[in-house]
Amino acid sequence: MTISKNNFREALRHWASGVTVVTTKDRAGCLHGITVSAFSSVSLHPPLILICIEKGAGSHHAFIENDLFIINILSDKQEHVSRRFASHSRDKFVGIETAEGSNGIPRISGALANLECRRMLSYEGGDHTIFVGEIENSIIHPGKPLLYFNGHYGKIEKHL
Repeated sequence: MTISKNNFREALRHWASGVTVVTTKDRAGCLHGITVSAFSSVSLHPPLILICIEKGAGSHHAFIENDLFIINILSDKQEHVSRRFASHSRDKFVGIETAEGSNGIPRISGALANLECRRMLSYEGGDHTIFVGEIENSIIHPGKPLLYFNGHYGKIEKHL
């Protein structure tokens, strides 16, 4: 017997995570971005990461169409960015400061890190697609991370 959807969701609310916004462009060149908490490192050699994106998300098709994307690891000053990219708004980039990454994808300014990636593999993962990307370039800034736990945003009070 498998766990119910509600029990599964409730159990995972107890996993604290950092917050990322992943950006890309679709085949027509339109910008897409989505808040993603399902992000993890996979390998050091080569430098691989993974993200999981719900198949029903409005931006899902763009990640299928384009092998290039940027993972923006948000700072504790960017809760508004996370909320914007978690919304169903069509104008997610309006009022959000970005710069073009070396791969031509928008990177979010002020993020702790911008990881410029090329998709290597994708897998079916139930109602999500698992994308494995190789990091081709990174930009790192000082600061503290934005955290998400039990349905709320939070901050680290001290550097550990």
